[in-house]
Amino acid sequence: MGENGHLTMGGLVFPRIDQADFTGPFEVLAQLPDATFHVIGKTTAPVEDSRGLVLTPKVAMADAPQLDLLLVPGGPGVNELMEDAEVLAFIRKQAGGAKLVFSVCTGALVCGAAGLLKGRRATTHWASFHMLEFFGAVPVNARVVTDGNLVCAAGVMSGIDGALAVAAKLRGEFVAQGIQLEMQYAPEPPFRSGTPETAPAEVLKSQRDLLAALLERRLQIVKRAAARL
Repeated sequence: MGENGHLTMGGLVFPRIDQADFTGPFEVLAQLPDATFHVIGKTTAPVEDSRGLVLTPKVAMADAPQLDLLLVPGGPGVNELMEDAEVLAFIRKQAGGAKLVFSVCTGALVCGAAGLLKGRRATTHWASFHMLEFFGAVPVNARVVTDGNLVCAAGVMSGIDGALAVAAKLRGEFVAQGIQLEMQYAPEPPFRSGTPETAPAEVLKSQRDLLAALLERRLQIVKRAAARL
């Protein structure tokens, strides 16, 4: 993918987003040279993330330019987004002209509801991973998965890994490595509980129990969204 020419990038923010799905990649992508990053919402009204942090879009979807890179983050609010015809139409339109579509966490499900995952390799947060197949995706249990112009990062903090991969595609590995160094991104987590495979069984069960009601509602929405495709 070419490294020349001004880049127009943008990411969606919405009520009950997981802000780290957006702000982690933003920290990387906003540092790309000769590039503009637009914070996009349905309107320019502030929105609260899933834990109460307020984010303010600068551009409404209706006024957004054609993007070279579209970032679709996740969070509990994707349940509503998967049935929001206006948002799904925006994603489809932007994807048609973008160099890359980059989903983070359950943002992949919104891409699926927009019809972007059929026959494509994809990943998402471990708790919703089984839902990818409803959209015709080929689920891949990996931290970052690339299929053509689609890049998917798994859960939350893998968005930084995905963003660095995207940065390398758009501006080359030298630039991406410089951004990683500036961020001092060299994770050494204190626990090995970051994946279902490595987490203690009791920790995994506790998290599954906490998420059970949300995931049951999400599964029904996924089935309805998939049936509309």
